[in-house]
Amino acid sequence: MIFHPANWAFRSSVWCWRSRAVLKAALKASDVNGYRWYSTPIRGGVTGMEEILARVVAPLPTYETRDKSPPPPESNSLEFMHFYGSLDKEDKLGFLTKLSQDFGVDHTGVSELALRLLDAQLRDLVTILQIEDRLRYGLTPRYKQLLNHISRAEGGVKFLVDLRADVIEIISSKACEAPHIRDLNGTLKSLLSEWFSVGLLRLERITWQSPCEILQRISQYEAVHPIRNWTDLKRRVGPYRRCYAFTHAAMPGEPLVVLHVALTEDISDNIQSIVRELAALDFEEDVNKINAAIFYSISSTQAGLQGVELGNYLIKRVVRELQSEFPHMAQFSSLSPIPGFSSWLQGLLSQYKKEGRGSDLLSEQEWKEVEQATDSAPGSAAIEALRKLIATSEWMRSERLTRALEPALMRLCAWYLYGEKRRGYALNPVANFHLQNGASMWRLNWSADTSPRGVANSCGIMVNYRYFLNETSKNSALYLQNKDIAASEQVLGLVSQFQKSSKL
Repeated sequence: MIFHPANWAFRSSVWCWRSRAVLKAALKASDVNGYRWYSTPIRGGVTGMEEILARVVAPLPTYETRDKSPPPPESNSLEFMHFYGSLDKEDKLGFLTKLSQDFGVDHTGVSELALRLLDAQLRDLVTILQIEDRLRYGLTPRYKQLLNHISRAEGGVKFLVDLRADVIEIISSKACEAPHIRDLNGTLKSLLSEWFSVGLLRLERITWQSPCEILQRISQYEAVHPIRNWTDLKRRVGPYRRCYAFTHAAMPGEPLVVLHVALTEDISDNIQSIVRELAALDFEEDVNKINAAIFYSISSTQAGLQGVELGNYLIKRVVRELQSEFPHMAQFSSLSPIPGFSSWLQGLLSQYKKEGRGSDLLSEQEWKEVEQATDSAPGSAAIEALRKLIATSEWMRSERLTRALEPALMRLCAWYLYGEKRRGYALNPVANFHLQNGASMWRLNWSADTSPRGVANSCGIMVNYRYFLNETSKNSALYLQNKDIAASEQVLGLVSQFQKSSKL
């Protein structure tokens, strides 16, 4: 992954905004010991970059010869892959910026075609469609042809997935804000979305008999509830558990997205019973004890596939797989973490302290408990004491304080999930994912994740997103089109309590 000292990010962002003429002049300037605007020498220097790109990024064939031009030699793709792999973090930024700026769309040609299209509006439809097709072809970046050919080389698809991960990191870190980089990202995402469409993916069930390399990757990629050791991993692919992954023929042995499922009698309300209790499970599964499927972890393993829809399809495929194995099964639900809740709550406490509105968040009795437990004065001091308790998770050490804060934290968490929005959709990324899939925000669970990580992230609260299979299509459409959230009476009741106490 590309990451960035602050001074490098500053220099690179300034460099990216220079005009093309200044850029070319800088690239042609004389160097000292292989250094130019880079902080470290690179193999071949900037001139090497120019030569490589000029050699391997072939000109876009003319419109008339687009289907007749012979493909470039595979050596071009291999040379590009090898050269890029030899660069350090900083040099990759310069290489990708030059690729996207100097080998993208022919803007002059596009402008001419756009004028021709405007002039042709009064002509016959056939002429208009022909010019539109030419314009569509003219909008193809020159480097897209190279990317397509790289995908056919051995290891080429994985290389492009990792390349896009670098591009995403550049954009998210704001190391370079040139629009050409975003255009390169869009082109890569479009290509990867085609190559990784659901019809080209293979669903694999991971078991203890799966290849060791796959099991090791499953363990390494688990991002929600880290796997501690081989015994823990064996449990998670053993009886009453299922682990599924999407794989792709172009990336053998590499799981793309992984879903862990617990097979239970009822919908689970805590993660300890799934991943932390060490009591031995029955060697043979009793089908009469399996009534529900709990999706307790879903992890995307490839940063370069961000925005390529995989998790949604994986859940749907797994539901069909489980229905086939257990025809009587009718309950499907997640048991999801709530990342960001504690950080949001600390920010809210700071805001209410500044505005003098602390009494709106907790009841009078709840504030008294906080004041007594922290030996703080009413008002701002108590708010700051509570903020520090949340930040350090110290409140969990006091049974009295834990009981006193449960109602307040539950209604605050309900509002965070249901009421806090980003562009009209749920602010919390996990909530947004399941709601887009058509799930219902079904139940908040207190003390559901008592691990240090669970307490730090969400005060130990977890949430079930319930998949009512006959309602998922309707729920998904209502959420995506109208931004309506399907929620249970428990969740709506907690939201109503928050609104009343906060005077919203």
